[in-house]
Amino acid sequence: MELIQFKNSALTTSRLIYGCMRIAGDNSPADRAKGKLALRSAIDAGYTHFDHADIYGNGECESLFGEMLAELLTEQSNLRERLIITSKAGIRRINSPKSGDPHRYDFSKKYIIDSVNGSLKRLNVDYLDMFLLHRPDYLMNADEVAQAFSELKSSGKVKHFGVSNFKPSQLSLLQSACDMPLLVNQVEINIHNIDAFENGTLDQCQQLGITPIAWCPLGGVVYPAWGNTFSVDDEQRINREINLQAEKYNVEPWQLILAWLLKHPANICPIIGSTTPQRIVAAKQTLGINYNREDWYRLLEARNGQALP
Repeated sequence: MELIQFKNSALTTSRLIYGCMRIAGDNSPADRAKGKLALRSAIDAGYTHFDHADIYGNGECESLFGEMLAELLTEQSNLRERLIITSKAGIRRINSPKSGDPHRYDFSKKYIIDSVNGSLKRLNVDYLDMFLLHRPDYLMNADEVAQAFSELKSSGKVKHFGVSNFKPSQLSLLQSACDMPLLVNQVEINIHNIDAFENGTLDQCQQLGITPIAWCPLGGVVYPAWGNTFSVDDEQRINREINLQAEKYNVEPWQLILAWLLKHPANICPIIGSTTPQRIVAAKQTLGINYNREDWYRLLEARNGQALP
């Protein structure tokens, strides 16, 4: 597994991040056992970074990870120190905590701190290596968020901080209020959604030493992307080019898409969310693909359906 260092810190992460959103499944014994097998497979394959959120599985994904971590610590006593455990918060569900409450975002100081405490309890750990704000709160008070971050850091409950789904201006605002550097911006990046290439997100990441983390990296090919706008003709055109390139590089089409993301100089870290051990391991093969600039642009052209200007 390739390791990279988050800039502005001494923290080292596996280039591929394991996403824990689906590990609890329907929370049945069978799905929980499948999730534990997936976690063990990821750790054995060299993944060191595990991505959570308080809302994944209504907290059950964090709880399952906590159970698995306790089991693994009996076998590998120093495992916790080798892992990066990240969680996110800020999304409040409809009817929570009171009936009639709307779906909303909440970056109030109390809610941030309470959310971290809840994640720590479910994950059965003393600290988070990283805490991210999940989706931008339109009512964000940057100074209040900075106060929450400062308290969490001084208490030892969170080591590092970042954001998720933030636009460059939102990240700049929050960073202006925070003493500590924001290490990551976790955003959707895939063949369907290339906003990060065009709206300044990846430019800002390179400028400030922020690591972009790509959620839904296989969207638009392996499964429909959020808000999918591809037509059948679009999908066929894109898949033709992907299949040609996959054959050239002797990889599976989904692996080729990961190579396309990994090529970017901002050092995009894709989240691998599969619960299939074989695919978790096979994702590592993409790190060895010597993917060239010409093929990168061929795939972009196929995606756009027209030549570049």
